[in-house]
Amino acid sequence: MSQSTSVEAVSAWLLGLQARITDAVEAQEQAGGGQARFLADAWHKPEGEKLQGHGLTKILEGGTVFERAGCGFSHVRGPQLPPSATQHRPELAGAPFEAMGVSLVFHPRNPYVPTVHMNVRMIAATPAGQAPVCWFGGGMDLTPFYGYDEDAQHFHGVCRDALAPFGEDKYPRFKTWCDEYFFLKHRQEARGVGGVFFDDFSALGLEGSLAMTQAVGDAFLSAYLPIVERRRDQPYGEREREFQLYRRGRYVEFNLVWDRGTHFGLQSGGRTESILLSMPPLASWSYQRQSEPGSHEAQLTDHFLVPRAWV
Repeated sequence: MSQSTSVEAVSAWLLGLQARITDAVEAQEQAGGGQARFLADAWHKPEGEKLQGHGLTKILEGGTVFERAGCGFSHVRGPQLPPSATQHRPELAGAPFEAMGVSLVFHPRNPYVPTVHMNVRMIAATPAGQAPVCWFGGGMDLTPFYGYDEDAQHFHGVCRDALAPFGEDKYPRFKTWCDEYFFLKHRQEARGVGGVFFDDFSALGLEGSLAMTQAVGDAFLSAYLPIVERRRDQPYGEREREFQLYRRGRYVEFNLVWDRGTHFGLQSGGRTESILLSMPPLASWSYQRQSEPGSHEAQLTDHFLVPRAWV
């Protein structure tokens, strides 16, 4: 591994990314009239546990703009890759590994502001008698409760532009991958309007793949904050709040049933509180709920949760 892609350099970039994002969220809270701040919870997993390593979980709860916002950094090592990490790389089953990344989920209070998810990560496996094998993953996706074309177009436009220097094929490929991954198979329903997603990626070599991953992480604030600023002060009532909580239930279902990152963390012996920072503070479920045809609520499933070319 070259000096520019050393473990220390990647770790420093990830911590810097986390700090930039959480600072920007606190600034949004101040702009929205709130005083909430992130709690910084540093943790360490000592020798003798299933995983060793450290991390920094930052969590903001009860804000004026964000009801719950979690952004976690982790750098862990383990004796063997969990099944969720080797389903596409069976030759690495049982290999020791090292993983680091930043993962976030923000749950806004206003139902007109979309929930958002982003993560970037690097995994290195060291199979016996072989050179280390490194790969990258990440992406970002937007989950509105009340959809707006201009919001989806902006979010996808930033994703496309971030990936453009790494090949014309990257945005269309990763956009389709995102649509297919963030999909609730048990309901045959998309989670949101998508974005970009990639996993097990090393096609650009170590430094090129890292640069692409960094471009995605660095683009997050430009993709999301203009939408927050556009929607955070939009008036809403009990109907919109109730619909938001109902749709958050779908978010919980995906994260617990289908998300590989959640499974990786729990299977490998990760820190449960940090893994589940993606959960919303409140959610609800309704039996066979149907939205009124033609309503703004119905537009979500009829228009926004149907995969389409946004840009």
